[in-house]
Amino acid sequence: MGSKEKKPTTGTDVQVPLDNEKFDSGVVAWSTVAGGFLTVATTFGYANSFGVYQDLYTRSNTASASAISWIGSTQLFFLLAMALPAGKLLDMGHFRMTTLVGSLIYVFSIFMVSISHVDKFYQLYLSQGLGMGIGAGLLYVPSVAVQAHHWRSRRALAMGIVATGSSLGGIVFPIILNQLFKSSVGFQWGVRASAFIVLGMLLFANLLMIPKPRAKATERPKMDLKGIMTDKPYLISIFSVFVIDWGVFFPYFYFQLFSVLHGIDAQSAFYCIAILNAAAIPGRVLPNMLADHLGPYNVAIPCVVSCGILIFAMLGVKTVAGMVILAILYGFMSGAILALTAPAFAVLSRDPSEVGIRFGIAFSLTSFGALMGNPIDGALLGKTFPWIKPITFSGVRFHLAQDS
Repeated sequence: MGSKEKKPTTGTDVQVPLDNEKFDSGVVAWSTVAGGFLTVATTFGYANSFGVYQDLYTRSNTASASAISWIGSTQLFFLLAMALPAGKLLDMGHFRMTTLVGSLIYVFSIFMVSISHVDKFYQLYLSQGLGMGIGAGLLYVPSVAVQAHHWRSRRALAMGIVATGSSLGGIVFPIILNQLFKSSVGFQWGVRASAFIVLGMLLFANLLMIPKPRAKATERPKMDLKGIMTDKPYLISIFSVFVIDWGVFFPYFYFQLFSVLHGIDAQSAFYCIAILNAAAIPGRVLPNMLADHLGPYNVAIPCVVSCGILIFAMLGVKTVAGMVILAILYGFMSGAILALTAPAFAVLSRDPSEVGIRFGIAFSLTSFGALMGNPIDGALLGKTFPWIKPITFSGVRFHLAQDS
């Protein structure tokens, strides 16, 4: 994310502001934040819990570590890649329809995972990779982008609060899933229980999120797609986030397996993903508060450098204390990077009406990084688990992104 700050020429909100519009306060604004928080918790938060499934499937010999990671990576890919149609639907005024359809697909797919057999890779890939990914993609970007309907000067903070939902989900779901999987409840009812939790959260989320009415056609400027696609700072930012997405999710997928295979007590290792996500809560809020004053790029770049260093520090983890410390530090820094991505793209908008489409293009393109990174890590691990290879592969991505 090495692009310099670029000031928008006419504003940074999704809606063209009217004189009587109110921003940065009010019940509707905070209600929309709460709904976005719940949505992100059930989508990105659940995706951040894939390390639990990666560990279970790998040790159950479902497939190779690389093949298994394709399930989680495909889910992440569609979660981000669906940003283009979802962002366009948001700009067209179809927010409610998009989130309702996404909710139905997402919950249905989790229930399909619950009736899949652990030794049937194709069943898991179709339900957990494709189905959950597409459903989550129709939910995630609209729930984040709609915050710009209600927030101006504190927009990065509002988006940061919404992004902490990912951390909440990443704390709750790994603990629930690990405890249920190892108990008499087992895999199928454990997944089913999580599906009912997601269903309840999304019911409230859809009720709480309220978009502002779409501006009349005469009030909306014509979309300058050519200008967007020739905006150098924007393109550099997309490349940087693409590179970061190759490596940023590595600990979320593999840290639990890494800890178990390095002799750390299994009961303690089961909490490492929850710790990662817990530490990401302040990581998603505090840096975003700074970003409202210093700019998202100025805050994100030090976090990118720190993550590159912390990835290599995994090689020194031999104890529970080391695991906890690294999880806290990496969770905070990676949480900041992921939360600052949306404000970073939004601040480059030349006009308020561009935010939705800029989100869509950016997240769709950067999703290929999330798709490819973890399967490559799994292939580098092979059957002998030489951890130095995927750690090096993931770590250097942060430094490449910083240099760009």
